[in-house]
Order: sequence, then C-alpha cells, then structure tokens
Amino acid sequence: MPASARVVLVAVPRGGKAAVLAEAMVRARLAACVNVVPKIASVYRWRGRVRRDDEALLLVKTTAPKLKALERWIKARHPYQTPEFLVLAAAGGSKEYLSWLTEQAR
Repeated sequence: MPASARVVLVAVPRGGKAAVLAEAMVRARLAACVNVVPKIASVYRWRGRVRRDDEALLLVKTTAPKLKALERWIKARHPYQTPEFLVLAAAGGSKEYLSWLTEQAR
C-alpha cells in the first residue's frame, strides 16, 4: 500500500535519547522501523540567532493513519520546545517492504 507509507524526519540531541525514542516508537507500533543517523550537523535560525548543533536524525518509517498519534507522541517525549516533525510521502517501494511496513505499524 504505497499510498499510505510515510517517512518522518525527526532531529534529536546526540546521545542516548535517539536510540531510546527509536525503540519506544517501534514498541508502541507507531513506526515499523526507525533508522538512527548518529551524527548530523544542523544549522538553523532560532529566536533571532543562527545556531549550529550536532544532532542525530531519526528516519521514521510509518503509515499515514499513524501520523497524528506519532506527532503527539513525539511532542510529549521530545526534549526540544519545537521538535522537527517533517512528513515525506513515499512515492513507491518494493511491494514486500511496503506490505511489511503496513503490517508492523498497524
């Protein structure tokens, strides 16, 4: 069901928080899989100043019906005041993988 597959980008502080959040999302069945990219450099404007932080990036594989619950869940547990929650629709993928993703994030 490719029309339902979504990838959500969530930047988090480097350290143990990324792995803890990733595992908890999968255990809660809000995501089928979460890839943790351990080191990214983020440059952004916050409160009128340009900042640079080392972060980790979570690539959350989920489905469209899970998005609202996932967003609420992340906002409740994320250490940032305004956490990144950027949703990308999957344009396609292997039938087997998309079927697995849908089953795991049920």
